[in-house]
Amino acid sequence: MKIAHLADLHLGYRAYHRSTSRGVNQREADVAEAFRRAVAQVAELRPDLVLIAGDVFHAVRPGNTSIAEAFRQLSVLTERLPGVPVVTIAGNHDSPRSVDTGNILCLFREIENVHVVFEECSPVKLRDLDTTVLCMPHVSLSAAHQTAMDPDPRAKHNILLLHGEITDSNGEPRYRSEFGGAQVPETAVRADRWTYVALGHHHEAVSLSRNQWYAGAIERTSAFIWQEKAPKGFLVYDTETERTAFHEVETRALVDLPWIEAKGLSAAEVDERIRTAVESLEGGIDGKMVRQVVADVPRAIVRELNHRRVREWKAEALHFHLDPRPPQIRRRVAAGAPTRRLTLKEQVESFLGRWEPTREQIDGPELVRMGADYVERAGEAA
Repeated sequence: MKIAHLADLHLGYRAYHRSTSRGVNQREADVAEAFRRAVAQVAELRPDLVLIAGDVFHAVRPGNTSIAEAFRQLSVLTERLPGVPVVTIAGNHDSPRSVDTGNILCLFREIENVHVVFEECSPVKLRDLDTTVLCMPHVSLSAAHQTAMDPDPRAKHNILLLHGEITDSNGEPRYRSEFGGAQVPETAVRADRWTYVALGHHHEAVSLSRNQWYAGAIERTSAFIWQEKAPKGFLVYDTETERTAFHEVETRALVDLPWIEAKGLSAAEVDERIRTAVESLEGGIDGKMVRQVVADVPRAIVRELNHRRVREWKAEALHFHLDPRPPQIRRRVAAGAPTRRLTLKEQVESFLGRWEPTREQIDGPELVRMGADYVERAGEAA
């Protein structure tokens, strides 16, 4: 049996205040296009089962355009793969804090062969495949809904579909690229009992064991996109060979230029190094997301840089971020070892990541992303 494993679609994600000719945020359009490409590629591969491991939408209340696009593409997928079940769960981004709010994902139950689980832990029994998919959406992993994760002894294939952070023996996430995920001890999962464990929440494709994978996101939509340098896509797992194949989905180019060490340099010298780095980029910066970090640069030097040229690059690229970082101040702690002082952006991300929203309308991960974005923009304007 071949299993297509997707996760973290984040339809409706927006960034950078750029719009298409139809007035749609450009990054929102990019994510929708990535989903269309993923659906087309999955259909070509002819899997026996399709899994979507949470965060179909970027927000609890997505816009009508995103809802329509998701419905349209899931319909296309089931039409091109007649009889192939599609099982999807809710992630932290598309799970309301209040059950009374309802979940937009229930709409997709109207599509033939689409199974949706968004609240309680629930097994989806696929008799034609002799397979049971135990679905563990975000809400089911909260303290009030803890459920034992046990395979179905009567099924030939048992699959665990889960959206959350798998933690190690010390309680630390094995991988993290997003805040807000429920934490699940790897000892509770016990991957050796399952045919396959399909995970969502971490935005990069990575294996925790032979049959336990995060599929990663289909586009760069986390609060830390500059760490997401690996290709985006989805996985196909073959239960007979027990092999996993990664299938890349084309996305908008992301370029993190080599850092520039500016210690002791004049403004003119820093300007020249930035210009050389940008102009040496193969294919130019047009339409790309580009970052240039300049380390150990005093504010006085930053003010003297050629900001007119930077504005021209901002107009040419979809997003150009000049990230000047002041000299690091090192302090000594009681043990006498020097420690690095957190940047303002790191402090904001750390604080907002720990803060518990006081209202269900507040999207925690989105708040983190917005806070980091505001700090970056303030730095650019300084």
